[in-house]
Amino acid sequence: MGIGELPDAGVYGDEGSSTLAHTAHAAGGLRLPHLSALGLGNIGPVEGVPPAVAPKASYGRMASLSKGKDSTTGHWELSGVVLRKEFPTYPGGFPPKVMEDFLRVTGCRGYLGNRTASGTVIIQQLGAEHMRTGFPIVYTSADSVFQIAVHEEVISLERLYEICLQTREKVCTGEHAVGRVIARPFVGEDGSFARTLNRRDFSLVPPEPTILDLLAEAGIPTTSIGKIDDLFAGRGISTIRHGKNNAEKIELLIRESSTLDRGLIIANLGDFDTLYGHRNDPLGFARALEEFDLQLPRILETLGRQDVLILTADHGNDPVTPSTDHSREYVPLLWYTLARETGVDLGTRATFADVGKTIADCFGLGNDLAGSTFLPRLA
Repeated sequence: MGIGELPDAGVYGDEGSSTLAHTAHAAGGLRLPHLSALGLGNIGPVEGVPPAVAPKASYGRMASLSKGKDSTTGHWELSGVVLRKEFPTYPGGFPPKVMEDFLRVTGCRGYLGNRTASGTVIIQQLGAEHMRTGFPIVYTSADSVFQIAVHEEVISLERLYEICLQTREKVCTGEHAVGRVIARPFVGEDGSFARTLNRRDFSLVPPEPTILDLLAEAGIPTTSIGKIDDLFAGRGISTIRHGKNNAEKIELLIRESSTLDRGLIIANLGDFDTLYGHRNDPLGFARALEEFDLQLPRILETLGRQDVLILTADHGNDPVTPSTDHSREYVPLLWYTLARETGVDLGTRATFADVGKTIADCFGLGNDLAGSTFLPRLA
């Protein structure tokens, strides 16, 4: 969820993007009383979310220093790693050599697609042919991804994951090292195919240590919820939890936060992105935000005086622009702790990496992470 275009948004074709403001306008205003109390409206104008006179959380916005606007890039930067070189993208589809390697390495007899496409659209277009031939559907997007869609009754999930892992390790390497290889299974019949919740992401390994690595090395527990483990290739994570949707992940977050004495929990609530941003559905996006706001008090109730809740994002995904892709935007930053009755203005941070850097300081970990800590401003 972005909160306004970055200065270089034009380079990415994202001029004028502002996920939160445009979603609020399309919905005729948002009803987010708990996020408003934390200070969401203090970051920038949002219909229905006025600035709080005494915000309960410290608030600000963050720019991205990394090249790119995909999930892997954003999460890595939040964890303290800034990418200076953008992952490769393929607006014209993957080159012949890549697809030749794909067939050779995976043992597939053929493939369908190999073009930029919406995942929900391409399975309607090629799903029936896939069922006749058994050939996997290969496609990409504006992000650095190699996506493989198969019908679960034609190619098993186990086989699909094997194909993706082989592609990750032996095809998408070197100059073609995309950020993620993604398994996109679906079910149904011709005219009514639908993707399932058995998606898996096969990410590159972060090129440098992240805050997760530092915590793991220090023996401090780390728990991931959602697709976090895939984005970090499992590195630095001691406990992995998955959920089917935002609601399940929020329940997991509440359960883990209620029982963890010391450590870091990092959760990705992907419905905002996959169900609404990518599908240009601002009203659905608005509903999802309001549903999250309703659950926010339950999350806050799990916190003790030494605990911190950080709310932020890895990129924008404006649902009202013509594009269905991520958008290059500032992201919101809310830092809540019972130790402060009123938050402070954290301003505009130069990089998402300030989050990872500050977390390291909270745990007293020496580090070489990118970014600058804002802990002194919170003291």
